Amino acid sequence: MAETRTEALHGNAEGLDIQAPEVILASLADAQVEAAKAVRNAIPSIARAAEIIAGRLSGGGKLAYAAAGSSGLMALADALELPGTFGIQRDRIAILIAGGDDALRTLAGGPEDDAEEATTAVANAGVGVGDCLIALSASGTTPYAVGAVEEARRRGAATIGIANNRGSALLQQADTAILLETPPEVIAGSTRMGAGTAQKIALNMLSTLTAVHLGHVHDGYMVNLMADNMKLRDRAARIVAAVSGRGQEEAASLLEKSGGAVKTAILLAAGADSADAARKILERTGQKLRPALSALGHDPEKWKPLFGKDHARTKK
Repeated sequence: MAETRTEALHGNAEGLDIQAPEVILASLADAQVEAAKAVRNAIPSIARAAEIIAGRLSGGGKLAYAAAGSSGLMALADALELPGTFGIQRDRIAILIAGGDDALRTLAGGPEDDAEEATTAVANAGVGVGDCLIALSASGTTPYAVGAVEEARRRGAATIGIANNRGSALLQQADTAILLETPPEVIAGSTRMGAGTAQKIALNMLSTLTAVHLGHVHDGYMVNLMADNMKLRDRAARIVAAVSGRGQEEAASLLEKSGGAVKTAILLAAGADSADAARKILERTGQKLRPALSALGHDPEKWKPLFGKDHARTKK
């Protein structure tokens, strides 16, 4: 195999093992910063990908992640957090990792070469028309990731490839290519470092922008979170209070009436006749809170928080 950027030796790596610990750590930290900067160049393609994913999810489709090794761990972290953070149903998310559940304990390298396993995994997940698959591979040549994209495309799904090497097979095969052209690793080929950092950042950006498109974010608040523990229930009440201008205790009461749905609770505070009426307004506005508030006669572009003279302030 020809040497790629992810396998090349970093310019600061010579003599690394005989340098002072502080110098080694400084090199590692600087390399992480440089890797993070690489994501900025991918913003246009991340934006396109987020629009595609949002379109598939809003149309009732699934979102699948496919990867191996450390890229698989990045995919797993992003996928598992979507339900709690943005309220995306767990049955709408598929996580395909080379080696299956065993990979979460051993992270063995062999399964990443098994393109047939990827083909089977995509089929078993039911990925097809109306769905979207994101495949990640630092090298961009991992057979499992490339195989997953090929099978997903064959079955009619939209495909997004994320890789750290320009011109790699994964980026060529995917409908939408996200190139994260990170510098060589301080430890050559250890893509859990810089390449993994860039992948994690890109996935954070991608899933967050997708959530914005879906109406799950209002200002800086996650208004579609799934409040299934004490911390999140408290956060949900604080969000309702912050957006509506109501007190924390009243916000908690509104949440109870809404069945724990943040957007519904905010609409109740805004004057919706009932939780059912609030839900119907959200259905008409595509689950987006801002137009739903406008439907109730409020001007969310002008005032924040929305209700109560003591709290209102003009948007700058």
